[in-house]
Amino acid sequence: MQRKTFHRILCAAVFTAALPLAAQAQQAIKLTLGHGAAPGNPRHEAAVKFAEVLKAKTAGRIEVQVAPSAQLGDDAAMVTALRTGALDMSANSQGAVANAVPEYAAYGMPFLFSTPEQAFKVLDGPLGKELAQKSSDKGLVVLGYWDNGIRHMTNSKRPITKVEDLKGLKMRTPPDAVLVDIMQALGAEAQQIKFAELYVALQQGVVDGQENPLVNFHASKLYEVQQHLALTSHMFQMTPFLMSKRTWGRLSEADRKAVQEAADEATALQRKLSQEADEKLLADLKAKGVQVTTIDKAAFAKATASVEDKWLAGPIGPYVKKVVAAAR
Repeated sequence: MQRKTFHRILCAAVFTAALPLAAQAQQAIKLTLGHGAAPGNPRHEAAVKFAEVLKAKTAGRIEVQVAPSAQLGDDAAMVTALRTGALDMSANSQGAVANAVPEYAAYGMPFLFSTPEQAFKVLDGPLGKELAQKSSDKGLVVLGYWDNGIRHMTNSKRPITKVEDLKGLKMRTPPDAVLVDIMQALGAEAQQIKFAELYVALQQGVVDGQENPLVNFHASKLYEVQQHLALTSHMFQMTPFLMSKRTWGRLSEADRKAVQEAADEATALQRKLSQEADEKLLADLKAKGVQVTTIDKAAFAKATASVEDKWLAGPIGPYVKKVVAAAR
């Protein structure tokens, strides 16, 4: 009789101990996704899409809160937070991520890609996988490479058509070492200012100009304080869509699969929205009174050739060489 009682008690104890594990498998997961772009930007629209798809795939169990417009800090701060696990996810910037994983800078060599599609042929292949592994080594899981566009220059002083027109202009850059090198090679004065502070800096004349893809220029209404737009196409930049490796490590295999599938859908949407945006935005900017000029690209490429040489000779030179060869 005592043995039967003991057996029942033991079975009950085992069942009770197993309950939290079963409950944990169904426990709701809340993730935070931060980025620096404004609502309306393809980066934000894709982030919202990711959250919606992931919630649907997990029957509402995984919820993602999207925080746009640098609400959680600038891109550099969010990269740090990702690596420590303080932030779960970010659609970040090439330059800020390059501070942690220098090989990202390879994709920003001046005049390397004339279209984002050319860049994605490289990123979606073996070199992109190699970059993802280097990111993982630094605590960052790559969920996708998004499009931050081909970058162009604007300013409030004068039209830009030739290299000499940039001499002496105070040009804002993000924290991207390649961009700083490009500006200096062209004779401009590079100043790093947070994107969230850029509108006011331009309005108050702290800097004369800036450079960004058209979609960023338009979504943040920088055209209100910048009259001259030069279609320089001086650099491609991606938006690495990243998850903290610490967050990734806490997910089950099934949840990781759902996250990656949702990320793939969001990546396809983000690239599509970015591709569709440029032609419409250029027409709208002209209608708003922005003066648009083109440049002598051969002269600009010649003036910035030293930038590529510098990076080829640097610590990540072997990877830069592979990216340049694949691009050309």
